[in-house]
Amino acid sequence: MNARLLIAPRELAAALNADAAPLLLDVRPAHDYAAGHLAGAVHLDLWGLSLGDTDPAPLASFLNMIEHLFAIRGVTRDRAVVVYEDVSGMRAARAFWFLEYFGHPDVRVLDGGVRAWRRAGLPVSAGGQAPAESRWSGDRDDSRLATWRDVSARLGSADVTILDVRSEAEYRGEAARAARGGAIPGAVHVEWTRALTDDGRFRPPGELRALFESAGVTPDREIVTYCQGGYRAAHTYLALRLLGYPRIRNYLGSWREWGDRVDLPIETPSR
Repeated sequence: MNARLLIAPRELAAALNADAAPLLLDVRPAHDYAAGHLAGAVHLDLWGLSLGDTDPAPLASFLNMIEHLFAIRGVTRDRAVVVYEDVSGMRAARAFWFLEYFGHPDVRVLDGGVRAWRRAGLPVSAGGQAPAESRWSGDRDDSRLATWRDVSARLGSADVTILDVRSEAEYRGEAARAARGGAIPGAVHVEWTRALTDDGRFRPPGELRALFESAGVTPDREIVTYCQGGYRAAHTYLALRLLGYPRIRNYLGSWREWGDRVDLPIETPSR
């Protein structure tokens, strides 16, 4: 398991007292940050900032905006970043995915989030932290991202697994959150929440590996994850990164885009 991508509460507490302390990004809602956060953390809520069109122009504009938001929160290439929320959830995973896409060399997720931090008896702060704006500009890695064109080109490929991480009802087309309900043709299904324990941490590597390999999600293939808007898909991206899968893409537009485009094929998997 690639433990470098996660950090436990006490390990993080020790790192915050070191000379080269990481930058903390709290990606929870503002009211949760105000009620208590890790001392020194900067607030960055990316919820609701989604993209429903992965054609080149809107994709570039969206990514430029996200990159700017990281820069004005003080992200730099030479300082480690730790992102966290209440648990090891989709908010933290999505920020992690963005930072990896932008080429940040050292980003981690606080495993178990604030809940695990509190369970470890560690303190939280109610004081705000003003970010030190940077001029950071990422070195983008397009091998980590999929557009609708990338997904369409991979339909039926023996070297690619398209992985739907939404709920069972969404996958079966019983809960439609776009113009059409259903799934991308050939997609296999593993709901994203299954990667977590009851207390909000990632499952041990053996359990994670068995979960994905039993669905045919194996490391010899390229994996394209998708959900409704790239949030849950980013969480499964992180779970697969923890297992060392070498080729993983997050379909950023996900079902919000695919289901609304009547020119793209769909299927409704049976139970």
